[in-house]
Amino acid sequence: MIDLKDIHPLTDFQRNTKAHLKRLKKTGKPQVLTVNGRAEIVVQDAETYQKLLDAVDRAEALEGIRRGLEDVMAGRTRPLAEAIDELGRRHER
Repeated sequence: MIDLKDIHPLTDFQRNTKAHLKRLKKTGKPQVLTVNGRAEIVVQDAETYQKLLDAVDRAEALEGIRRGLEDVMAGRTRPLAEAIDELGRRHER
């Protein structure tokens, strides 16, 4: 969730970059930067951003596993040998 205190004009960010970067690293929270009063950019420190990307990767992997288990439970599977044969036929074309 973005805190309303973390919305700043881009010009303020440009003038006080060091202070903004210090706050980003300290809090780990993103800041919204505005141009002409409209939200345009979100900035975040690299470490926190990487954690976000890692969490997305984990969530996507878990979703894939969930879908796979759902397929198994619903009987939407086939033997490995059959799948390999089909792949072989497709690559021969």
